[in-house]
Amino acid sequence: MQIPRLHPDTIEEVKLRADIVDVVSEYVVLRKRGKDFVGLCPFHDEKSPSFTVSQTKQMYYCFGCQAGGNAIKFVMELGKRSFADVVLDLARRYQVPIQTLEPEQRQELQRQLSLREQLYEVLASSAQFYQHALRQSQGQKALEYLQSNRQLKEETIQQFGLGYAPAGWETLYRYLVDDKHYPVQILEKAGLIKPRREGGGYYDVFRDRLMIPIRDVQGRVIAFGGRTLTDEQPKYLNSPESELFSKGKTLFALDRAKDGISKLDRAVVVEGYFDAIALHAAGINNAVASLGTALSLEQVRLILRYTESKQLILNFDADKAGINAAERAIGEIAELAYKGEVQLKILNLPDGKDADEYLHSHTPEDYGELLKNAPLWLDWQIQQIIQDRDLKQATDFQQVTQQIVKLLKNIANSDTRNYYVSYCAEILSLGDTRLIPLRVENLLTQIAPAAATYSRPVSAKKAWGGGKSSLSIPNSSLPTERSLLEHAEALLLRIYLHCPEQRQMIVDELEERDLQFSLSHHRFLWQQILEISSGDGETQSFSSLPNLISRLQDRFLEFDSEIGLISHLFHVDEKNQKEILRTGQVVQAAIACMDLVMLEKRYRHFLELWQQTDPEAEPERYEYYYQAFYTEKIKLQQIDRQRLFSITELL
Repeated sequence: MQIPRLHPDTIEEVKLRADIVDVVSEYVVLRKRGKDFVGLCPFHDEKSPSFTVSQTKQMYYCFGCQAGGNAIKFVMELGKRSFADVVLDLARRYQVPIQTLEPEQRQELQRQLSLREQLYEVLASSAQFYQHALRQSQGQKALEYLQSNRQLKEETIQQFGLGYAPAGWETLYRYLVDDKHYPVQILEKAGLIKPRREGGGYYDVFRDRLMIPIRDVQGRVIAFGGRTLTDEQPKYLNSPESELFSKGKTLFALDRAKDGISKLDRAVVVEGYFDAIALHAAGINNAVASLGTALSLEQVRLILRYTESKQLILNFDADKAGINAAERAIGEIAELAYKGEVQLKILNLPDGKDADEYLHSHTPEDYGELLKNAPLWLDWQIQQIIQDRDLKQATDFQQVTQQIVKLLKNIANSDTRNYYVSYCAEILSLGDTRLIPLRVENLLTQIAPAAATYSRPVSAKKAWGGGKSSLSIPNSSLPTERSLLEHAEALLLRIYLHCPEQRQMIVDELEERDLQFSLSHHRFLWQQILEISSGDGETQSFSSLPNLISRLQDRFLEFDSEIGLISHLFHVDEKNQKEILRTGQVVQAAIACMDLVMLEKRYRHFLELWQQTDPEAEPERYEYYYQAFYTEKIKLQQIDRQRLFSITELL
């Protein structure tokens, strides 16, 4: 169901009525401590309670894993559910009237909610009917198939609710309509029956098929997959799309796999129902199936809710169809993989087997070892590019090089790109190590972005006596660049959130120095702050933004993947309190730190490019890189001379 945008009054009323202690107590044993309540955090393993719930603030916060938010956020995080879905559930629980932004949508929303409840009910009854039919004489063939061909134990058959659809044209129809008195329209909307073309009446969609219930993440039946037991085509038949079921947004067995994915911090995606069932039967309980379609971006985002490291392993068949399926899946999520938002690996099992076949002749430990050694998607794609190619032939060499360049161009991280440039250069050198530098240069030339224009530099040769030996990189007393930048940016944002009187100064300093937040999660938070400050089109004073933290937390309820890295900034402990007491001085230090780190990064980048450039072969590029790094060096020296206090001591 497409939930309309809920009216802010409904959301506010839910927040008012849904007492956070009441909500959290359903999942966590809470004990009173002073004004607050404490318990063991449900979001990470711990022996001593660090999870606190404030009834006065209607907020929770864990000092161990930094999880925090209000009652809506708690239910969203724990159940990995959407914002609107949780608000609707809490509204029903606390009897809050549901309003939408469009009043005319309200009646339609109530009608849809009622329809959904009826669909859940009729699908659950159908699943029970199919399970019962499996145990009857007419279902004997299907049961033997499960036990003999698929080698499934009774426990697994029951766990997945496997069943059988009898061969008759109206068997299910008569049971649900005549015996159970369900409306015909509900059965049709659930995808269980279809109207006859001639003569009126209806017939069952699934007949003489092995039935596999498809469930949502909460374990409710939303559709079925039916496998033929004859030569009938198609071999697998899925329920049509419905109010509850969208093939591209559903993953088979996710309801059973979500806990395993969270615990193991990785997900395995296979193609078929029985591949996923076989893996779960073997104790590999972090596997889901893609319902026989190309893996969609929506399905990937659904999986990634449950893995912190965002590790995803595609185990598609090793035949041509499986290779094509893997490549289609990569195409859907390549942008996420290039950005590092998903750690994507590809597993092709030996001898072209699927997971179900492999486990018939191998142990779960064997499969686990293959998962452990599965190649990263870039390595797998490079192998696919060079497979069956003769790099000694000019045509093959040229085509392979072009495909590799196309692949490498999209890698955003410079370290990763440099690694794969070297790796591919080794492949293209065909074992001749003397050719590797040439191949590296060739690849870099084709994938390097166009250089920005600078003013004509002073001659690098004159400045350095024609050589590079006298060059020295300025010594830095700073800790690692990433850790210092993380701390400086976080501190600046924490001061902005908790010290309204400092906000305008922070904005002015950032604008004056033309600085941006470098880390993506900090940049995201800053963008939300700027959007809130704009209000309804009229920019508000930064120092007078009311309830900024509360408004940001409400906004982040719909961005659950981003909130994890910044939620700790909304809270102040004793250490943070001491830091922000010296706000004016600390703001200056944090700004200077951001400036210094960015200058050093640019300096090293241009220096490296200059050192790699041949002044005889590319004199213009050589001069350009010299001017670029020399400009940054001068700026670094100026900052060092102007520094009146130790940045690292303040930070």
